Amino acid sequence: MYRGQTVGVVLPAYNEAEHIGSVIESLPAFVDRVYAIDDCSTDETWDVIREYATVSEQSNQRVAAVSEAATEEVMVPDGHGGEFPEVVPVQHTVNQGAGGTLKTGYLLAARDEMDATVTIDADGQMDPDQMDRLLDPLVEGRAGFSKGNRLADSDAAGGMPPFRLLGNWLLTLMMKPASGYWRLRDPQNGYTAISKEALESVDIEAIPDDHDYPNDLLARLNAAGVRVADVPMEAIYGDEESTIEFSAFVKRTSTTILQAFLWRLRKESSQRRPHLAALYSVGTLGVIAGLLAVVSGVLSELLPDALAVSWPKSLVTLLGGVLALALAFGTERQSDAEVVRE
Repeated sequence: MYRGQTVGVVLPAYNEAEHIGSVIESLPAFVDRVYAIDDCSTDETWDVIREYATVSEQSNQRVAAVSEAATEEVMVPDGHGGEFPEVVPVQHTVNQGAGGTLKTGYLLAARDEMDATVTIDADGQMDPDQMDRLLDPLVEGRAGFSKGNRLADSDAAGGMPPFRLLGNWLLTLMMKPASGYWRLRDPQNGYTAISKEALESVDIEAIPDDHDYPNDLLARLNAAGVRVADVPMEAIYGDEESTIEFSAFVKRTSTTILQAFLWRLRKESSQRRPHLAALYSVGTLGVIAGLLAVVSGVLSELLPDALAVSWPKSLVTLLGGVLALALAFGTERQSDAEVVRE
């Protein structure tokens, strides 16, 4: 336990036979239960997980009863005792993706009523010694969800490859309006902790199955009014190879971000702030119409007089759209679901 709170750790793994054992061994002593989930790996990841398993027959039954998906797609064998925190071994017989593996772990942690659930990757790129910094905001009631932030300053981001650094900054900019957390950075960071109450407030099964899951999850947390803590952490990269296919990731993530944004606006309109969707709609349409009018004004000499648009009208339309978006942004910044900087 950590400061009187039970702690579960979701440890998703796909072809991480070389790293997952050392990650399990390095987990803090306050961790109560580890959900080590092999996402249908093609190497010896499952064999390594079994070496650390401490699950009992009763735990096996509990895991199998989590959901229909778990019953159909998750197989849990008998394990044996060990010197580390209780390790619940879970094997997907069908590859579920990063988000699908997270959902399995979240469902298990919710079933076991863990006070806090941490997600940490099995590739060794996340420092287990920093886990208490993620848990403190939850234990102290300052946030319901906390995440690592590798973009907090130049020192923290120094270990990140330039291409990934650029990508994470672009995702940060896109996720501000999509999630509603305007002070949030590094939304793709998978080193997180979530409280029992926050986990209960989101539809776990609705989270996407692939690497775009953080974008959807953040929008759902915002709609539920959950405060997020951004915890600065150093980027760690070694000889690990990413399993993300860049072109597919960009397409899928862009779609997820747009869908998350629209879903959140519908929720906000029906629950807390009915004017928010109107402001975003009017603002977006105004800016688009204004820009088109400005362009047509620039090209007016090439257009028939009937199609020419006056500059005053185009500028008023553009400025009106900008004002509506500014009001929407200002409303978002005053939301109860804010970001707590650590």
